Amino acid sequence: MVRVRFAPSPTGFLHIGGARTALFNWLFARRQRGAFILRIEDTDEVRSTDESLAAIVQGLRWLGLDWDEGPEVGGSSGPYFQMQRLGQYRSFIDQLLAKGQAYPCYCTPEELAAMRQTALLEKRPPKYDGRCRRFSSEDRSARDRAGQSSVVRFAMPTEGVTRFHDLVRGDVEFENALLDDFVLLKTSGVPTYNCAVVLDDHAMQITHVIRGDDHLSNTPRQIQLYCALGWEPPQWAHLSMVLGPDGSRLSKRHGATAVIEFKDVGYLPEALVNYLALLGWSTEDSQQLFRLPELIEKFSLERCGKNPAIFDPQKLLWMNGEYIRQVSKEELAKRALPFLQKAGLVSETGDDATQRLVTQAVALEQEKIKRLDEVPHLTEFFFQEEIAYDPAAVNQVLKAQGAEQVLEDLAQRFEAMTDFSEQAFEQVCRQYAKERGIATGKVFHPLRVAVSGRTQGPSLFGLLALLGKSRVVTRLRRARSLILGVRP
Repeated sequence: MVRVRFAPSPTGFLHIGGARTALFNWLFARRQRGAFILRIEDTDEVRSTDESLAAIVQGLRWLGLDWDEGPEVGGSSGPYFQMQRLGQYRSFIDQLLAKGQAYPCYCTPEELAAMRQTALLEKRPPKYDGRCRRFSSEDRSARDRAGQSSVVRFAMPTEGVTRFHDLVRGDVEFENALLDDFVLLKTSGVPTYNCAVVLDDHAMQITHVIRGDDHLSNTPRQIQLYCALGWEPPQWAHLSMVLGPDGSRLSKRHGATAVIEFKDVGYLPEALVNYLALLGWSTEDSQQLFRLPELIEKFSLERCGKNPAIFDPQKLLWMNGEYIRQVSKEELAKRALPFLQKAGLVSETGDDATQRLVTQAVALEQEKIKRLDEVPHLTEFFFQEEIAYDPAAVNQVLKAQGAEQVLEDLAQRFEAMTDFSEQAFEQVCRQYAKERGIATGKVFHPLRVAVSGRTQGPSLFGLLALLGKSRVVTRLRRARSLILGVRP
């Protein structure tokens, strides 16, 4: 059975790169009918926080990436926090020490820094020189009796190469002589990443390790540790990096990078999932829009590319607009409601009439919306009694010759209406323009500005029908007073 894992460190939010890695693992597991495991690698005692863990879980759940084992779910391979597994690591490290495949290292931070500086000056790889590896058992005993603190290092082979087949990159090899004796156990008794990840992946029966290619250089170290313990390594798949539009590593200067930030500005999770899937993966026909079941059906590691993926905010924005246009008006209103509430346009305890107004108002602008945080500005005049007028619209449209008379005449005709449908409003307006012998634009433009405060907006007659006769007439009279410079 295929078993994969996403193993974030709880030292910050769930970012785009991590979310893409989680998604590819999730898609692979679902495609292979396997298990997707969430494991928390919290061995960074200083930077790991409960707040970061909550943010990661929130981000995954918002994206719809459920896990089969892990925090809040449980499972037979737990615990799923590395700091809760410390007792399991020590026995394997002791096993390596007993076989001479690991050794204590007593070098101080100052000695390690000097070692690195010397290597750089001599134009050698700045790796640990293995001096403590050559100590006799008597030397080590003496240092232990003297109370010198130590870490435990893995004794890497000094000759030959470490080869493996990567499901994305093909055959890869590293010269062992260029790899250092990496630390397995810190002085605090907490294992390092390269140690804990191997022991946990084996214990959790992980069959495929799918991760970013920034971990590629860790792979030969981890393979050697698997071999030292007599275990079969998993299959490896290293995903290309995600870069910003300028080709540099994606960072805050490119805009939002945390998943929760995309939620806060009104991206739909299904749109973000679709876009993330295309960061380093594609189908033969370069399909762009996928529903989730289709993504699962078509995903394969063989179609993942080696070249870096470029995060394009404009393409994501386009894709989000496409998804917004596909949801029902009721679902769109439900998703837009928190943004209207945050803007103070709708109360937290809105009644059914308010909900209907939200649904109809959002539906009128559905074709234009690209992000949900645009909804308050696009629809605010439906929820305000006193609307704000765009100064340019007032000067160019309301104060144009004849506009004041148009507004007064329309107010009178609207007051006499008994049918307040879109068709009825349109018929009255067109009939008025015909009787006056003026272009419809000289009727429609001042009418729009009078009732909405702006020159752009939804369908004019849909706008009038939703506002209703009373509010339309009131706004026409207020706009006319604004033109005349008197109080309404």
